[in-house]
Amino acid sequence: MDRIAAIKGREILNAKGRPTVEAQLITERGIRVTASVPSGTSRGKYEAFELYDGETRHNGRGARKAAENISTEICRALAGMDVADQEAIDRTLCRLDGTPDKHRLGGNALLAASVAAAKAGAASTNQPVYRYLGQKDIRPALPDILATVIAGGVFSTSGMEFEDYMAVFHGFSSFPKELDALCELRFSLEKALRGRYGDFPEDGGALAAPCASSREAFRWILDTAESLGYAGNVSLGLDVAASELWEPDRGVYRMGEDRCLSTSQMISYYRGLCGEFPLTLIEDGLDQDDFNGFAELSGALPGVQIVGDDLFATNPERLRKGIEHRSANAVLLKINQIGTVTEAIKTARTASEHGMDVIVSLRSGETADDFIADLAVAVGARQIKLGSPVRMERNVKYNRLLEIWQELGM
Repeated sequence: MDRIAAIKGREILNAKGRPTVEAQLITERGIRVTASVPSGTSRGKYEAFELYDGETRHNGRGARKAAENISTEICRALAGMDVADQEAIDRTLCRLDGTPDKHRLGGNALLAASVAAAKAGAASTNQPVYRYLGQKDIRPALPDILATVIAGGVFSTSGMEFEDYMAVFHGFSSFPKELDALCELRFSLEKALRGRYGDFPEDGGALAAPCASSREAFRWILDTAESLGYAGNVSLGLDVAASELWEPDRGVYRMGEDRCLSTSQMISYYRGLCGEFPLTLIEDGLDQDDFNGFAELSGALPGVQIVGDDLFATNPERLRKGIEHRSANAVLLKINQIGTVTEAIKTARTASEHGMDVIVSLRSGETADDFIADLAVAVGARQIKLGSPVRMERNVKYNRLLEIWQELGM
């Protein structure tokens, strides 16, 4: 047994230049690990609370209070605990905070400590993290890739109505070949779009090209895949982020200045897209509170992955409600939505036990921590959503998956 000797927090910057927290955990036998947590730009209302300072620094979004909570209350609570007892550590963290959404100490503070403990626990047992956290009777396998290649939505300058236009990769003989295909597609797509539109910004590595419509964006992705010989291995995915479009007072989704759609009209719109394109995945197609609407959407599009992100918020209780309503057939797993490793794994296992796909995802405000690559393998995720391979906070995770592939001899 190796016990936690100390855990220290500090404020660092994420990929968007905004503060987040990092935890360094030290065990009595001298193991030292660090863990840093991301933050999201588009956040559902059921996510764990991110604690910020509220001062003038960084427009109130400094993270020194959360870092201090790691170094003080969290350190005192975890000191002396067996570093390999992840469930006990995470129970202690949740009880210490004592709030449903982890707002007292901050979900960001709790998650940094939880991930650090998982890394140290793996090191103390001489295992890679994916084996340490995985089910012992299941052979690890690598997930397929989802990648946002064209950006839209309310947080983008492109003017596109939806948030993420994704390439969905499948059917490759190995993970390295799949990653090669992503890299080729991303760079070829950029060349084609810049040839058509000239200069435009990127958004987290995705191309914020001012396409005229979702249909045009889809055609660019498919034409590029076909030109590279990947037509049979690339389909389309769409992250709608529909809660950003929902106007509850009017009961409509605003799709532009002069266009509003009801729930049934949105479902008809998706049905039309799926009939016209190989659209095999729709994430957050309706508002985060509309479990019944999601069930209707799932029934209308058999064979399409209907993914709950804000709908479930990586929360086991919300997932169980979704299972009762048959709202979706896939769950997006974002560990900072729930705040501890144990709760995230519980969500993943509950989904798998009910025949749902698990998709592990990064956040827009990522860090250079590669933990979720191991987590995706540990929970048997069907897919992983890491974005375009042009930024190092994404590529450290792709590179870790390559390393795992080599370790597994696949």
